[in-house]
Amino acid sequence: MNNHGGRADEPTSYGLQPPHTPPPAHIPAPASPVDTTSAPTVPASAPDGAANRVVGGRYRLLSRLGHGGMGTVWRAHDQVVDREVAVKEPRVPDHLGEREHATAHRRMQVEARAAARIDHPSVVTVHDVVVEDGRPWIVMELVRGQSLGDRLQEGILDTREAARIGLAVLDALTAAHTAGILHRDVKPDNVLLGTADRVVLTDFGIAQVEGEQRLTETGAFIGSPEYISPERVLGQHPGPASDLWSLGVVLYAAVEGMSPYRRSNTPATLQAVLSAEPQLPARATGAFGLLVMRLLRKDPAARPSAAEVRRVLQETAAPAPVTEPFVAKEGGGRWLPPVLHRNRPAQFGLAGGALAVLLALVLVLFNPFAGDGPPEGWQIRPENEVLSADVSVPEEYKRVQQDGELVWYADPSDVFEITFWRRGLKEDGEDGGDPGPDVAARTAYYENGGEDTTQMEGASVTHKKVTHQGRAAIEMTTDYIPYGSGSDDDPVRYRLRELLIPGEKAADPHWNVRVRMPAKGQASRDGEKIFAEAVKGLKIHGS
Repeated sequence: MNNHGGRADEPTSYGLQPPHTPPPAHIPAPASPVDTTSAPTVPASAPDGAANRVVGGRYRLLSRLGHGGMGTVWRAHDQVVDREVAVKEPRVPDHLGEREHATAHRRMQVEARAAARIDHPSVVTVHDVVVEDGRPWIVMELVRGQSLGDRLQEGILDTREAARIGLAVLDALTAAHTAGILHRDVKPDNVLLGTADRVVLTDFGIAQVEGEQRLTETGAFIGSPEYISPERVLGQHPGPASDLWSLGVVLYAAVEGMSPYRRSNTPATLQAVLSAEPQLPARATGAFGLLVMRLLRKDPAARPSAAEVRRVLQETAAPAPVTEPFVAKEGGGRWLPPVLHRNRPAQFGLAGGALAVLLALVLVLFNPFAGDGPPEGWQIRPENEVLSADVSVPEEYKRVQQDGELVWYADPSDVFEITFWRRGLKEDGEDGGDPGPDVAARTAYYENGGEDTTQMEGASVTHKKVTHQGRAAIEMTTDYIPYGSGSDDDPVRYRLRELLIPGEKAADPHWNVRVRMPAKGQASRDGEKIFAEAVKGLKIHGS
């Protein structure tokens, strides 16, 4: 009896015979009119032409789940035990040499061994490794759900949910560290959110296994720059505290939407990891926020231990306690517990406490201090590095940074857009760029079509003088139609509402707040409210 596995007649880790031998690649597999479990239907949109291929004589590829620089993950059907699995295919760019190919394949073997050594429900389970054409294919459990990275594209998490996910990742890392394994690539894309609130850490592709020969990293950066620790950037020997740093960045991104070290290019990101000191997450106050900041300390020895991290995350993730209503016991007054019966000083104390509660309730209901913070559904976002200011934006808006001096927040519905920037004077030789706070130049800029004269048509510009934080400023309103829409029968008009704040001196940078909105209807009225709140929430530092 033969065992069919990685190549023809090579054994798998199960030593089981597939139900039938797959036909050669040039002969189409016969379709079964009845039994579709052994050969499931392949989506017509499956990419790469590899769908329906059988790997290792038993794993039929169905559809691609995702891919990265060195691998593609497929949803596949295990024809031996009749279940769906995930299969990771090694993919190395063709231009790399034989040595790089061998290194990539070696890393996949390390990944399989590393994950297989960790017995924990929050670590993806490796079922098998098969070899075809000299390449290792990793067969893993199929975790149904989305990654934390995909989830954060839909909006940020509250601290309780972030703590729950972080606690599961911490448990997975603790199990890995106990087994002598460093993950070294903890990031939202490698955290899977399965069914029944299960959280799974995956992708041990660059893990470092204690006692195994290290793979050469010369000439290549290994890992995701914005989630790696400073000691790894400096080429120092990492330890478990390095993975905890990455966990801290993941927790920060979970409540803020992105890593605090993300920049427009890899060198700038690595420099930020080494030198930038992020602000306390705006939505993560208390013990959780302080824990995140302690995890991001540059010195590994100054970071909290795994036990301390677990304690804070458990407390944060715990449901809010339910207070039982007071029931008077026999022998007490109708409204007083027995300990206060005939006890005047205690009764006066209770009355004073009740008065304080009543006053607090009045403050909550009527809030005489309303207006000091953002309205409901908005949040304050520190933008120290880009703007030297704090901004206020709707919670669900996604942050996008174009360069070192401009950041915008995009409405998920794409109706509105809030842009902030802080720019200096244009350098000699710059052309077609933003004209700055000069009203006449800015009016001409829009009337001529904007950047490269291809942004807008029929612009109508008005302005008025205002003040902001004691600074002289200008509000501008520009109604326009998108370039190329002038020939439409009824083109849709848009509006830019802007606040321009010149620097105190001619050579100083200027600030701009801009909200893009429709020019008519309810959306225009909503856009005006958004502009007013964005202007109100801009707090320039040092003024």
